[in-house]
Amino acid sequence: MIAADWPIWRGPAFDGISAEKDWQLSSDPKVLWESEAGLGFSSFVVLQGRVVTTGHADEKDTVFCLDAKTGKEIWKHSYAADLGDKYYEGGTSATPTFDGDQVYHLSRWGDLFCFEAATGKVIWEKNVQKETEANLPDWGFAGAPLVQGGLLILNVGKAGMAVEKATGKIVWKSEVDNAGYSSPYPITWGGKQLAVIGSGDAYLAVDVKTGNQVWSYKWNTRYGVNAADPILSGDMLFISSGYNKGCTLVKLGSGNPEKVWENKTLKNQFNSSVLIDDHLYGIDGDQNSRCALKCVRLSDGQEMWAEKEVGFGSLMAADGRLIVLSSKGELIIAKATPDKFDETSRAQILNGKCWSAPVLANGLLYARNSEGHVVCLDLNKK
Repeated sequence: MIAADWPIWRGPAFDGISAEKDWQLSSDPKVLWESEAGLGFSSFVVLQGRVVTTGHADEKDTVFCLDAKTGKEIWKHSYAADLGDKYYEGGTSATPTFDGDQVYHLSRWGDLFCFEAATGKVIWEKNVQKETEANLPDWGFAGAPLVQGGLLILNVGKAGMAVEKATGKIVWKSEVDNAGYSSPYPITWGGKQLAVIGSGDAYLAVDVKTGNQVWSYKWNTRYGVNAADPILSGDMLFISSGYNKGCTLVKLGSGNPEKVWENKTLKNQFNSSVLIDDHLYGIDGDQNSRCALKCVRLSDGQEMWAEKEVGFGSLMAADGRLIVLSSKGELIIAKATPDKFDETSRAQILNGKCWSAPVLANGLLYARNSEGHVVCLDLNKK
């Protein structure tokens, strides 16, 4: 793996932060290539010169694998899928996962695929929703598959499920109640490998090997949308949801987590925040409301600043800088500082609705809109 690859949702450390240093955004950035992927909200994963995303067109979902530097199609795989346009325009949701020579993809409807990364050959496929009879949440399954050793952990069912990554055989599953929409988030606690999973009414931790529930923290939201991924810092776990729910910091111990603070300062609807030097940076508010990019102190939930002009969007970070893609397609770079919103550059890179998190990998930035128009910008310092 190249140091600056981005093989999984939220990156190698599951925190939305890249280790890249030598990059910059000019006011007129160089567009290396553009492509069309179909309707959807998947982000991107990048490994060994390949970039993967998904989209929907003509009653089919398609997984696209493109050359990371040229955008040339290496392979694609399509399968019959419903548009699923209840409450919104529909299309694909979850971001695929690279694991060495394989790519894993979970559809909104429970179709689970293992592909050969080089060729797109299907190694195995199945429908985990039909096999487990798990409830289908309103917006379908949206979490990225998590690789843990020989297992693939999925946010399907009330407290997730696991399959053998080599064969797809079910190792454990949970009750059929509604899953949330977050991706399984790996933590090591009490000497065990756990996955923290957002369900329809809680965030809970399960032992990845057995599926045994280790703890649960009640977190009821409107429509059961627990979509943003939690963030662990030491023995503190940050949780945030939209629909006017708000956020909380809980302390992990031997039993269920204990609340440290809770407020409505930072409401992540589905795009997660990033944590840099004990400060959270993220989008507060839902896509149809007044939103702002905010900086919030982790220790006590105190708002440090709010920049309303950014509005709704998503972000990642690299080299102490925030990389924000607004819902209107503006790419904004700002220093990650609690002192003030300190913008260093911005450029209009897309039109239409942009909800998917941008990805910086090996000096190249990948971004897309909901209609599936993909752009790749060269941000390498010359």
